[in-house]
Amino acid sequence: MSSAQSDIDACREAIRHGSLSFHMASRLLPDNVRDPSLALYAFCRLADDAVDLQQHKAAAVLRLQDRLERIYNGCPDNAAPDRAFARVVEDFEMPRALPDALLEGLAWDAMGRRYDTLSDLFDYSARVASAVGVMMCVLMRVRDPNALARAADLGVAMQLTNIARDIGEDALEGRIYLPLEWLGEAGIDVDAFLADPKPTKAIRQMTRRLVMQANRLYMRSEAGVAALPLSSRTGIYAARFIYAGIGGQVQRGGYDSISARAHTSKAQKLGWVAASAAKAATTMVMPRSAVLYARSLPETEFLVHAAGQGTERRSRSDAVFEALSQVAQRERDQRDALQGAEGRFT
Repeated sequence: MSSAQSDIDACREAIRHGSLSFHMASRLLPDNVRDPSLALYAFCRLADDAVDLQQHKAAAVLRLQDRLERIYNGCPDNAAPDRAFARVVEDFEMPRALPDALLEGLAWDAMGRRYDTLSDLFDYSARVASAVGVMMCVLMRVRDPNALARAADLGVAMQLTNIARDIGEDALEGRIYLPLEWLGEAGIDVDAFLADPKPTKAIRQMTRRLVMQANRLYMRSEAGVAALPLSSRTGIYAARFIYAGIGGQVQRGGYDSISARAHTSKAQKLGWVAASAAKAATTMVMPRSAVLYARSLPETEFLVHAAGQGTERRSRSDAVFEALSQVAQRERDQRDALQGAEGRFT
């Protein structure tokens, strides 16, 4: 029989190997937030890896949907992340709409969805990143809509940073997250770019636009940190500065994310942690910024509503998962056909 603490220890180990940036930031959180956050991130990491590392991605997302259903029914799978996240769901009354949003974003990935506009990319970022940020607020017992909106800003900023950093790696996997509208304006054929990605001036300008959009949202997100419990502020600032630092490395590389992938050193991360502690200290004496009360991004408003109202309204579209089921069936048919062909020649 596994104990709650052993499940958290297993989650901690998974995060330590799978997400160095979050692992470092999480160490700055108080125990009552750090442990449930490790459970949350371990489940999210499991979900992300279950899609990224699987050949049959649609089927992987559908299996995750089943696992989440069992978690919310109080009978999680016999795995540390599932058991730990089930305790989080119960202890914090986590609205189902939030993890549902994450799975919908993963479903979009599994279907190879592309994004026409920056707003469409924000829609995707809201699901795969802002949903996690808003769930972090729930773990801090924060349901104020203004604080939730700024947490959602931070999530979109982090995802835009990830996309800007990974343009080359994504292209090698046949994925593209740059808005198709931008590529069309530059006269770039998407399939030709994916077949032979080059860090042209136009692509580097698009990368710069992503980093600048992220920086704007990092600045907006800062106003919400002062609305969080004092003991959690350093950890959240650390996440903000470490991820923004990745964008800074992309900038220093001339916005070329194809020739090399930007990375940050441990020394840099420690420097940002120190800056985070100093920044958190100022929140005790400085008045709250009026930016705290800025309207949420239209693309993240459904998350703010779900968490702020504590509702169980699901965010995912049933049509998306019906389409995903069809993709999964095609995956199975292709696998069965391949196995049949192999059988005839053995």
